[in-house]
Formats: sequence, C-alpha cells, structure tokens
Amino acid sequence: MDTDGTSTFLLAIIVGCEIGFWILLLAGLAARYLLRWRRTSAALLVCVPLVDLVLLIATVIDLRGGATANFTHGLAAAYIGFSVAFGHSMIRWADRRFAHRFADGPPPVKPPRYGMARARYEWREFGKAVIAWAISCGLLGAAIWLVDDAERTEALLGWIARLTVVLAIWSLWPITYMLWPAKPKDGDTRRSEEERRVSA
Repeated sequence: MDTDGTSTFLLAIIVGCEIGFWILLLAGLAARYLLRWRRTSAALLVCVPLVDLVLLIATVIDLRGGATANFTHGLAAAYIGFSVAFGHSMIRWADRRFAHRFADGPPPVKPPRYGMARARYEWREFGKAVIAWAISCGLLGAAIWLVDDAERTEALLGWIARLTVVLAIWSLWPITYMLWPAKPKDGDTRRSEEERRVSA
C-alpha cells in the first residue's frame, strides 16, 4: 500500500478533526450566547467528541485494509488521547470566555501562579496528561493486537515509547513546583491569596 498516500490521508483527517472541533465548539457557543438557541447549542456541543470518533474509524479502516502503520497512525492515537483528556477543559475554557464577552458572565479566572496552589494546579494538569497517555497507549496497543503483524506495527511501539518519555518529562513540572514553590513578588500578595482561595 502507498504509505505516502496513507500518511497524507490521515494527516488531512487529523487537521480536519482539529478544525471541526473548533468549528463545532464556536458554533455551539454562538448558538447559546448570541442566538439564545439552547437546544441547538446543546446538539452542536454534543457533536464535538464525534470528531475523535471519525478519526478513530478512519485509522481502523486504514489498518484493517492492510496499511503498514507509520508516524501518522501513532499521531492519530495521540491526538485522540489528548483530545479526550483535555477536550472538556478546552470547552470549559472557551465557554467561560464566550460567556464573559457576550453574556455578562464573570471574568475568567486565571490559574494560580504561586505556592502550593500552583503545585496543585500543575498536578491536576499532569493527571489529565496521564489519562491522555493511557488512552493513547491503549489505542496503540489495540491497533497492534488488531493488525497482529510486528513488522507492520513497529512504528506504533515507537509511539508508546515516545509518549511515555513525554509523560515522564511532564511529571517534572509539578514536582518542581511542589519542591520549589514560586513566591509572589512585592505587591502580588493579595492576588496570591485570591488565587489560593479559587484553587482550593
């Protein structure tokens, strides 16, 4: 099978899924806050996770069709994992800003910058990264089992190792904040107290 054609095909779907994610998200928020169409908004936002399903189906069809796994197959699995783990946070991030801009909602709260509040925030983000890693590696492992051909799935094993290294490096970030918590500069003490209350 033409591996270059497969790579281009899957890469185009990954890009299309990312674009589709933001189009559906922004359309859903616009329907909610600008047009006041709450049912339409709910329907559009429910469709946001379906872009991951499209990518998953396309990847499975390609591998079942005899394709040799390459970089883009691994990238598809990583994309799905991180989209599932961080997608809800991204939707909430966009929703708060849309509500503030168009519906007189409260201003978005920025992440804490100092002390153990920042460390707890970083640990929560790392927890999402662990979920993303687990989903991605689970999909990669399922693809390896599905194809059942070591030569055709060698690239997928490489992606499992790559994602594990990324997760290990990511873990250093919350550990650093926990061992050496950042301290507020002069004049930032009040802001630090507010952030601590928000993150508690």
